[in-house]
Amino acid sequence: MSGLDLAGARVVVVGLGTSGRAVLDVLGTSGARLLGLDGRESAIEAARAGGEVPASVELRAAEDLAEAAFAAGPDLLVVSPGVPATSPLLRRAAAEGVATWSEVELAWRLQETPVPWLTLTGTNGKTTTVGMLSSILTAAGLRAPAVGNVGTPVVRVVAEGAADVLAVELSSFQLHLTHTVEPEASACLNVAPDHLDWHGSFDAYAADKAKVYARTHRACVYTVADPRTRAMVEEAEVVEGARAVGVRLGAPGVGELGLVEDVLCDRAFLPTRHTHAAMLGELSDLAHLAPGDVPAHVVTDALVAAALARAHGVAPEDVREGLRAYAPGAHRIEVVAERDGVTWIDDSKATNAHAAAASLGAQEPGRVVWIAGGLAKGARFDELVRTVRDRLAAVVLIGVDREPLRTALGRHAAEVPLVEVSAQDTGEVMSHAVAEAARLARKGDTVLLAPACASMDQFPGYGARGEAFARAVRELGER
Repeated sequence: MSGLDLAGARVVVVGLGTSGRAVLDVLGTSGARLLGLDGRESAIEAARAGGEVPASVELRAAEDLAEAAFAAGPDLLVVSPGVPATSPLLRRAAAEGVATWSEVELAWRLQETPVPWLTLTGTNGKTTTVGMLSSILTAAGLRAPAVGNVGTPVVRVVAEGAADVLAVELSSFQLHLTHTVEPEASACLNVAPDHLDWHGSFDAYAADKAKVYARTHRACVYTVADPRTRAMVEEAEVVEGARAVGVRLGAPGVGELGLVEDVLCDRAFLPTRHTHAAMLGELSDLAHLAPGDVPAHVVTDALVAAALARAHGVAPEDVREGLRAYAPGAHRIEVVAERDGVTWIDDSKATNAHAAAASLGAQEPGRVVWIAGGLAKGARFDELVRTVRDRLAAVVLIGVDREPLRTALGRHAAEVPLVEVSAQDTGEVMSHAVAEAARLARKGDTVLLAPACASMDQFPGYGARGEAFARAVRELGER
């Protein structure tokens, strides 16, 4: 299985979440001397209880991860996405020249005969797009799991060796420590301020996103609506012969995919692209993905997925079949109830301002009761509120970190009714928020959970937040 010899090497795995446990499992027979570290004793207990980590592997809880890691004399550090770029651990590793990889980098190096990787990043839309891509590739008869940031560690799929091609979602965290991956095709959907606390600045965040294009062999896909992505392609060090392929929500030029009326078209991956376009599907093929008209960002996601699949050689008819077959994940513009003329939508996956703007923008003007807030991650929300002000009927704020949203609403939407749910009401926060939203909503309104913030201040993850919302809506109907 392994194209990488780690026999006798001291490998320290920092962070024992899903990816860290998978690394220790896969390297358990490599001959490496393994140590797993985490700052939480509960993570050590969970790793042992889960049975994924070999019993012979040493696991240790450490308050100072940098000190514990370097005391072990590491030859290689494999570091969790949860460890910030600005952390003492990564600063010291850089200063001392210790090899430091992501789980994704390890997976790439473990391959003896690499299968093609189609890699994707972006501030928003990654999971939807990589799911569409996997669905398209599967429709073409390929074993093509969606892996990476979507939930399944790449290293585990590589170790199993049961894929023809990989649809790889990459976060900026993962890209930060990914150094040698050579994608067949790659894409960045968009770039907007996010995770600034982790990266230290927007420039550092964008630079890590841009790494998705490095060493690409065939096609670098960018979105015309976000010129930063085109600039990333122009500046990327790629394999000679790799092409730039644009995606736009309008008639495509040569070398682009786009939309002509309601038809998704390809003028990039066919020999007659200077005079003809290939039909990849219609908007009706995406109608099952969102209530009402298909939002622009969903169409963009579909076109990017199609471009990556076409770069791999997938036929147009398989693109259409894959888009029709794609089933979106939970908590992404999901209608959870329609009651007394009010529609309740869970978009808990909208964890930043860019995603929330897309979600709110797809709704009717003046008819949204917006449930927002959580962990702001250093973001400000003035541009978001200015952009969506016309959509708002009322706002319910949740979360510990409500000040940035409260301030932006006060500046740009002071006339919109605002209710805050106390951060101390953690156990019942969503029940309180839903009750307030029900009081504020009128017939014809939509109550939209699109928090624009991360969930970890009050919930284990965005999924738990969405489930709490859906549960509170159901309980509201039972009263």
